[in-house]
Amino acid sequence: MVSKPDISVKFCGYEIENPFLLSSAPPTCTGEMIQRAFKAGWGGAVTKTIKPDKTPVYDLKNRFGRMGIEDKQLVLFENIEEVSKRPVGTWVKEIKEIKKAFPDKLLVGSLMAEPKEDDWEDLARVISEAGVDMLELNFGCPHGMPERGMGAFCGQRPELIDSLTKAAKRGSSVPVMVKLTPNVTDIAYMAKTAEQAGADATSAINTVLGLIGVNIDTFEPMPSVDGKSTFGGMSGPGVKPIGMRCVAQIAQATNIPVSGIGGISTWKDAVEYLLIGAANVQVCTAVMWRGYRIVGDLVDGLTNYLSDKGFKSVNEIIGKTLPRLTSWSKLDKDWKVVANIDKDKCIKCGVCYIGCYDGGYQAIKFEPNTGKAAEVDEEKCDACSLCYLSCPVPGCITWKRVQQK
Repeated sequence: MVSKPDISVKFCGYEIENPFLLSSAPPTCTGEMIQRAFKAGWGGAVTKTIKPDKTPVYDLKNRFGRMGIEDKQLVLFENIEEVSKRPVGTWVKEIKEIKKAFPDKLLVGSLMAEPKEDDWEDLARVISEAGVDMLELNFGCPHGMPERGMGAFCGQRPELIDSLTKAAKRGSSVPVMVKLTPNVTDIAYMAKTAEQAGADATSAINTVLGLIGVNIDTFEPMPSVDGKSTFGGMSGPGVKPIGMRCVAQIAQATNIPVSGIGGISTWKDAVEYLLIGAANVQVCTAVMWRGYRIVGDLVDGLTNYLSDKGFKSVNEIIGKTLPRLTSWSKLDKDWKVVANIDKDKCIKCGVCYIGCYDGGYQAIKFEPNTGKAAEVDEEKCDACSLCYLSCPVPGCITWKRVQQK
């Protein structure tokens, strides 16, 4: 009997049964919710962000928005929700209850405070002593909190990343992870700053600042709060390319592990993050959409993938793609391919022809209503890939290498 691949991962000294964590968000709003998630099979969870009791928090009514394809498939999800408004004492009590019930699950306490070192040091001390396995410093929330000097306000200022990370480290008795915002010019620089300040790990990304849309009948920006709105945090499948770029840049620039976040909905998404260097992955929006139960699909999908590929452990794939990511200047300028259309698979729809004619290099020949398949003029083809991406038939358009002239 062939044994199943080992999907446990090590992270800052902890062994996690699988690389799937719940990120700091509504699905980790209470201890009861986290315990239900652990029962469902999640390897770990990051609490909704805990703040000092003196810090006011407001839950706006109607604080979510979405963008989909024909109003069906979720592409982007927006929130203008703030951090947890529950007292520190309540969290201390529930953290103890969670660890008593699930001592082997990774429990991370997410923290946020004003940019005052004493506040971060004190909060880190209280929450670490409550029994969490790690702390995550929320330097990423892009809405509401930055207006009061918190969240992304700190994550966009390297001097605050430095001083507040050091403060949390002074107060903490457990490893400290810094959660970074993508709303910066150079996230790798911010990650290196956190590393130099003593962070044991980083996590990325927090949500991307954006505006989900406008109701063109009422003229209200969405989500509407009594007719008005603000810029909010974008999550969901649409932010995955940004998240992956940031995680890869951080993995290349630092020597501490990074927890990957952003648009992870399926096991395939998770595998991609692992391949570019994520030590584990955090999930939120997909859980809000479909519930804790999705972890079963994530675990099964990852296990089957590893088995099919012949890997004995998930650790064998972590960072496997990272060496293939380089600067644009180092890419092979002599690599030459052209599109090749399989005439037997071509359904004569003309999609490739239209795209190439109006948005490419006029390299595709096609005569509608003749029953003839499209053809590629190799002399004109510049291998931009537009036809390959727009073709509705899998495998119909492939690449053929040609000699450079």
